[in-house]
Amino acid sequence: MGSLGMPELLLIALVFIIIFGGGKLPQLGRGLGEGIRNFREAMREGERGSDERKDREPTAEARTEPAAEAKTQDGGKA
Repeated sequence: MGSLGMPELLLIALVFIIIFGGGKLPQLGRGLGEGIRNFREAMREGERGSDERKDREPTAEARTEPAAEAKTQDGGKA
C-alpha cells in the first residue's frame, strides 16, 4: 500500500468538514493540541520522577523507621 497523496488528504479533509462542520474544526484541533501537550508534559514528569526515585532510594534503615514510629504513636501496641 502506498503513502497518502494530495487527493486522498483532500478527501479526508472534506469528510471531516462534512461530519464536524466548519465551526467545530478549530475546537477539534485545539482539543487535540492540548491533549498532545498534556501527554508530553506527563511523559517528561514521569521521566523526571523515575530519575529522582533512583537518586533517593531508601536504605534498609530508612525502610524500618516508619514501623518504629507507628509503634510509638500507638503506645507501643502493634
